[in-house]
Amino acid sequence: MTAVLRLASWGYALALYGFIFLPVVVLVLFSFQDGRLPIPPFEGPTLRWYAAVWQDRSLTAALGNSFVVALASSAVSCALGFLAAWGLARGRLAGGRAMQGLITAPLTVSYLLIGLGLMISFNLTGISPSLLTVGIGHAVINTPLCFAICFASMGDHQVNIERAARDLGAREWQVLWLVTAPMLLPALAAGFALSVTFSWDEFIIAFLLSRFDVTLPVEIWSLLRSGLNPKTNAAGSVVFLVSVAMVLAAEFTLLRRRR
Repeated sequence: MTAVLRLASWGYALALYGFIFLPVVVLVLFSFQDGRLPIPPFEGPTLRWYAAVWQDRSLTAALGNSFVVALASSAVSCALGFLAAWGLARGRLAGGRAMQGLITAPLTVSYLLIGLGLMISFNLTGISPSLLTVGIGHAVINTPLCFAICFASMGDHQVNIERAARDLGAREWQVLWLVTAPMLLPALAAGFALSVTFSWDEFIIAFLLSRFDVTLPVEIWSLLRSGLNPKTNAAGSVVFLVSVAMVLAAEFTLLRRRR
């Protein structure tokens, strides 16, 4: 009976991961298609569609926009999340629990609702859609993530080290910058890497809050409207590989911290 359950568990796991990753495998496989359509039978392999991606000015511009938005919004998210976590963990504030709930609330809200709310807010204030508004939107969804990671990493042993630094004459900003931040560096790095990952391949908010300067997922969506093309598969594969690299970097950072 145990062998049957073990076999069923393995079969279920393989079916589950196959369902999740089979579309990704097909996407990457047909990005090397030598024909003009990413459909069977497979012809190739060839790298000409990756070369076509790098030669497409719209795609390369969107790629650069994605890098700028992801890095800038993630840096802002980490800074805001770290400061909020430090304030709530070290200060005795009235309504601290409620503040934690309000900060982490965007994690439970659909990106569509956040994007629509920001779009309406920007329209009411006369702010035009741009990469700046996209960056603000990504900071809104990523700050709660960075806050949660930093807040969970703040332990009692750090309080004693901070008190020792104050006793030695360090000012509050020196304690924050020279003591607390270095101790939380693995958490900050993990939050930054995850934020870059979420910002890098996020579509809904980027679509609603941009106009002429778009990110790579929005540009790929525009390509899909014109029909199937292996170049689209190549661009999607680039997005996927960068996302995987950032997730692995975040997991590696957290694993080192646990050890």
